[in-house]
Parts: sequence; structure tokens; C-alpha cells
Amino acid sequence: MSRIGLLAASIAGGLLFLLPYLGIEAPGGSIPASVSLGTIIALGTIEIGARRLDAKGIALLACLAALAAAMRLALVTGIAGFSPFFFLVLCAGYTFGPSYGFLTGTVAMLVSAIVTGGLGPWLPYQIFATGWVGLGAGLISGGLDRRPTRRDFILLAAYGLLAGFAFGAVMDLWDWAFFQGSPDLGYVAGLGAGGTIARFGQFYLLTSAGYDAFRAVGNAAMILALGPPVLASLARLRARASFRFVGAAPAS
Repeated sequence: MSRIGLLAASIAGGLLFLLPYLGIEAPGGSIPASVSLGTIIALGTIEIGARRLDAKGIALLACLAALAAAMRLALVTGIAGFSPFFFLVLCAGYTFGPSYGFLTGTVAMLVSAIVTGGLGPWLPYQIFATGWVGLGAGLISGGLDRRPTRRDFILLAAYGLLAGFAFGAVMDLWDWAFFQGSPDLGYVAGLGAGGTIARFGQFYLLTSAGYDAFRAVGNAAMILALGPPVLASLARLRARASFRFVGAAPAS
């Protein structure tokens, strides 16, 4: 059920990004916001109903989201594209798995946007893009049910590097839709898959890749510098919060 919920959430988010390129006018107004908020609520409800998310997990999720928002507020302008905001999203996803990583990313982005005044038509797309960052961190680990090792830090740092570029590229899909028909870099219908990908790659390299490099390198640097104590602490929290159902003893 968790995988189905994540797949449905990702399809909903993916459609928001791709509608302008499918010949369908992108929805405006409150529709993208309703889709993103509805996805968070639906996935959270599924996790609670399946007993994978209990009161402790919800409290930790709220705490991580608040801390990530505070880290973003502390460096709201960032250093080019870098922001410490993604650090806790990456660590939470790697430790607790893809569903928790997705929820941490989406809730953290929503909270941080409210705190920093980053509300706007871009927010629903940022919510999904950040959720996918946390989801990916969970997929590469499957959840950390042991003490983290050097391999975990290196693996997560490498993923954080790639995720820094991937987040920017995904958000550029939203930006690129506004350049439709531009003869130089914009999207042009009818180019075919190869031509469209090549044109988008040119757009990304010229407009965002250098900026996103600061985010990518910053993610990796923070994980290597601060990841060991944070991952170890989160792994201990996961171990202490874990429990299992034990069948009733047979009657004597």
C-alpha cells in the first residue's frame, strides 16, 4: 500500500509538471495547491492507517519540518543555489525510508514557505520536487535499521550532490513552460523526444546548472561534515520507536 500511495502521489505531481507539454493548459489558481496539499494528507493518512506512522513519527516529522524551515530562514538568500534546508530532508529519507522521506520533504517545504514568505504559484511544484528528494534518499537505503557506517555517509553525500542538480532541473520544467515558442531556448512542440530533451538540456545548462552546482556541492559537504552525528541520532530514534506485534500466547 505504501508503494502504491507513493506511486499515485508521484503521478499526481508529475502530471502537474508535464501538462503544458502534453498540449493541455496548466491549471492555475488553487488547483495545484489543492493537489499538493491533498497528496500530503492522503499519503499521511495511508501511513497512519497502515500503522507505519504513529504519534512519535508524526511528532518527529513536525520537528524535522520545523528545523528545516529554521535552517532555510537562517540563510534565506542562500549562497547562490545552496540552502541548508535539504540536509534534514536527505537524512530523514535515508534513515526512515521513502514514504517518510517524501512526507518530510513536502511538509518541510510547506512550513518553510510559510515561515519565509515563499508563497506563490511555484510552491506546489516545489513541494513535489522536495518530496521526491526525500523519497530518493529513502530508496537508496531502504531505511536505516542499523548504526550508520562510512559507506552510508559517502552514499548519501553522492546522492545529495545529484539531488541538488535534479531538484533544479525538475523546477526548470515549471519555468520552461513559460518559454513555449521561444526560438532560442523555449519548448517547441513537435520536436520529438530526443529534440525536446536536447533543447531542455541546453536551457538548463545555460540558465540554472551553475546556480544549482552550489546547492549540489553544499548538500554533499553538509552530509559529510554533519551527517555522521545526525544520521546516528536518527537511527537511534528509529530503533527506540520501533516495535512489533507479538501474537497472543497459546492457551494452556
